[in-house]
Amino acid sequence: MTKHNDNRAWQRRGFRRCMAGVGTGVMLMAGGVLNGMPIRQAAHGAKQGAGGLRFVRVADAALEDGGQATAADGTHVLVDNFSFAPATAAIPVGTTVTWTNRDDIPHNVVSPEQKFKSPVLDTNEKFSHTFAVAGTYKYYCSIHPRMTGQVVVR
Repeated sequence: MTKHNDNRAWQRRGFRRCMAGVGTGVMLMAGGVLNGMPIRQAAHGAKQGAGGLRFVRVADAALEDGGQATAADGTHVLVDNFSFAPATAAIPVGTTVTWTNRDDIPHNVVSPEQKFKSPVLDTNEKFSHTFAVAGTYKYYCSIHPRMTGQVVVR
C-alpha cells in the first residue's frame, strides 16, 4: 500500500513540474509583449513576425468599412462574442448610435420599452438609431436575452 501511495505522489509531483514548465514556456513566448508595455503601444507597436501576443482594444479595432469603433464616444457598438461593446454608451442628445454585428451568428437590438428594435442582423450587418431625448435606454438581444447593454443620453 505504501509503495502505491509513493508512486501516486511521485506522479503528482511530475505532473505539477510539467504544468509549471508549460506555464513558464507560455510566459517566455509572450514575454516580448507582456513586459509592461501599455496596451496601445503593444497593439500598434507589434511588428509582423515578432511573435508573442497582440492585444487590441475594441476602440482600436478598425471596421471593415474604414470606420473606427470608438468606445469613448459611444456612437459605435460592436456585437461580438455574445456581448455588446461597450456595454454602456454615454452620448449627447441627438446622437446616432450604430450597432454592428461582428459575431458569426445572428443577433438583434431591442429596447424593452419598444423605443427601438432592429431586424435580425447577420454578420457585418448594421442597425442605427438616433436618440433625441435624454434618458437611459436599456437594450438586449431578444435571441440571446443574456446579452444586455444601455445607452445613456445626456
